[in-house]
Amino acid sequence: MNDTPSQATRAEAIGGRYDPWLLAAALALAGLGVVMVGSASIAMTSDPFHYLSRHVVFLALGVALAWGAMRLELKTVERYNQLLLLGCVALLLVVFLPGIGVNVNGARRWINLGFVRFQSVEAVKVLYIVWLASYLVRFRDEVNATWPAMLKPLGVAVVLVGLLLLQPDFGSSTLLLAITAGMLILGGVNLPRMSAPILILLPALVAIAIIEPYRVRRITSFVDPWKDQLGSGYQLSNALMAVGRGEWTGVGLGGSVQKLNYLPEAHTDFIFSIIGEELGFVGVCLVVALYALLVGRGFWIGYRCVEMRRHFPGYCAFGVSLWISLQAFVSIGVNLGMLPTKGLTLPLISSGGSSVMMTCVAVGLMLRVSYELERTQRQVALLRGEPLPAQDLPETTQRDAAPVAPKRGTSRLNARVEPTFERIA
Repeated sequence: MNDTPSQATRAEAIGGRYDPWLLAAALALAGLGVVMVGSASIAMTSDPFHYLSRHVVFLALGVALAWGAMRLELKTVERYNQLLLLGCVALLLVVFLPGIGVNVNGARRWINLGFVRFQSVEAVKVLYIVWLASYLVRFRDEVNATWPAMLKPLGVAVVLVGLLLLQPDFGSSTLLLAITAGMLILGGVNLPRMSAPILILLPALVAIAIIEPYRVRRITSFVDPWKDQLGSGYQLSNALMAVGRGEWTGVGLGGSVQKLNYLPEAHTDFIFSIIGEELGFVGVCLVVALYALLVGRGFWIGYRCVEMRRHFPGYCAFGVSLWISLQAFVSIGVNLGMLPTKGLTLPLISSGGSSVMMTCVAVGLMLRVSYELERTQRQVALLRGEPLPAQDLPETTQRDAAPVAPKRGTSRLNARVEPTFERIA
């Protein structure tokens, strides 16, 4: 008997592995965020470590939540898709309840948890992506063939956007619509049919953007921030000065001048400008490369899942990758004067409790997808009879698999073949 350990191993006992590139990119961005939040906020209060300590606490909570997401079976999450959608609506409605919702500068976006304020839309992004992934799995064929199946998720998105605009939160509204359109396209929706709702929604978004005077001021300041440098263009002009001052290698970590109460929100919305000032063009390219690695790896993992007919994990990876890439693109574009101010943070880098925690959960979800993809690949290899490396076997199998000494005169891979002789007449 020459039974190998892989032949004696059941497919259910095979584990997976979290994608190392995805994990490394997320850790690098989070580590850079800790350094830059500490640098950007050092002169904002009498306590130089006030915002840094808060950021580290929220990051630690986010890591704990991410670890929980990494240990959760995705098929269990998929069962509760309707509850996830109800959770999205409830989170966006609860901010309007007296005593629970918090009004800050005329916006009701936060929930008072007693010890901290939580921005509900950050959790909605994760829950909505998971719900939409489950919807695309359940109606995969209908979405490409019928109008009702395609319009239902768009209708859900419009309802959520309507609740966001009541808060108001125009930046998150456009982000949610973009995620919906991107996931529908990746889910196989008919593109000519998809163009009709887009052509209807775009003029509506433009009308909503110009109704409010403060949004109009943001657009005009984006077009020419130097026209009213001390007024509507104050943030953007100081952000551009910070980026320009950094040149190629930056002024050095901690050497920013704009963070000394010149650039508002230097540790949150405009932290990318501080990175450009202190780390220069080299630091900016490093940040963009890390996001490209994180998002690119997420899309590749999603593609591999769909290729192996594991559509729900694949669509989850697509959705999270779309979210992080779009939000990072908008945040960087705002800091560089390419887009009007939206109030979106830089994922995993900017200070902000709700954003940091929920982005960590999203990364944990992607890592779980990578784990289950690797596990499926190993199980398929086992069922095909392909040998698995020893490190890919369960621990019990590795312990039980004692090394077998090869027989003399034989190969380690092929059994010995005894010679035969024909009888000579």
